[in-house]
Amino acid sequence: MLHMHTHGIPVRAIQADRKRKKEAPVDIGGQAVLEGVMMKAPRAIAIAVRKPSGEIAVKAEPYTPLSDKHKWMGWPFVRGCVNMVAMLKMGMDVLQKATNMLGVLEEEPSKFEKWLAAKLGKGIDKIVMGVAMVLAAGLAVLLFMVLPNAAGALLNRAISSQLLVNLGTGVVRIVILIAYIAAMSLLPDLRRVFAYHGAEHKTVYCHEHKLPLTVENARPFSTLHPRCGTAFLLLVMVIAILLGAVSDQLILLISGADRLGFWVRFARGILLLPIVTGLSYEALKGLAHRSGPWVRALRWPGLMMQKLTTREPDDAQIEVAIAAMEAALSRSAREEARVAGKPVPEEAPPEPQLEPQPEAAAGEPPAPEQAQPEASDDVAEQAGE
Repeated sequence: MLHMHTHGIPVRAIQADRKRKKEAPVDIGGQAVLEGVMMKAPRAIAIAVRKPSGEIAVKAEPYTPLSDKHKWMGWPFVRGCVNMVAMLKMGMDVLQKATNMLGVLEEEPSKFEKWLAAKLGKGIDKIVMGVAMVLAAGLAVLLFMVLPNAAGALLNRAISSQLLVNLGTGVVRIVILIAYIAAMSLLPDLRRVFAYHGAEHKTVYCHEHKLPLTVENARPFSTLHPRCGTAFLLLVMVIAILLGAVSDQLILLISGADRLGFWVRFARGILLLPIVTGLSYEALKGLAHRSGPWVRALRWPGLMMQKLTTREPDDAQIEVAIAAMEAALSRSAREEARVAGKPVPEEAPPEPQLEPQPEAAAGEPPAPEQAQPEASDDVAEQAGE
């Protein structure tokens, strides 16, 4: 048994953190998928899913950062925008691969699907994924650009202060985001995905604290992580309000107008998006790797937002996240050695497939979900998304 700190954090974790304070942080990210988790190490991506039979299927593949091909893509403020686009594409690919690994949708394509694939020269799965991406982008523009700016146009008729109009538009955008996530959490399948999201965060914390990757070590950590994509979305919207207020005043000053119309605000929002994304990414990384009272205060809203997108996982879900983490780290180490021209370590033999553990009895107390933020003051926190 591990000796526990008064806040529920393993003492071994605190000691490990003190030893690595001077080490450059290596961010391990991840994503929850249907009945599984994806983990992204510096040079590898691994997906692990729990199949209906109970076994864990794992797939790992190399990953080459875009900054290796184009150095400018790794520059501060530029890398945020580049990573957002890359992660959106990767996220859709990962969802498709995870679904295929589950083996629950293996059907013979219809005649129409075969005809469409032949005409377009692509597999039907890629076509469906492409259509899904277009629809998702359209929905995002409608929810987070069109509707908030329409609300801003109505406010513009009632009040003359453009600062208040910009603030009102931003508040509407944040309310829509919260309402959308809350509505999605009502779906049973997504609630399980949110539990895998929590398992991903716990496993990332366990790795960051240099503890052996076991269910017992990962379970006490929080499901909330400061570099989560949910926190990133909230930062994007807050920074958009601040930059929007400044740009609105500049536009009014240059144009001599007294109000900004719907299309001007819409175009301004689109043009500022790369800048907002770059600033938000740097802010997220900066907050995750620092500590102090003001840092805790700035991180708090993003952590609270994650209460909507994470759930406390069971042990079987944590096992899946650990399998993804181990596969990603192993493959990444091999790729790093290959790139550096060093001897490539032999690949570890496959471990026996894990069977799901029984869930805790109804009377057992849940793992302490909020323990980790207390210990984060002593470490440079890193993210799970």
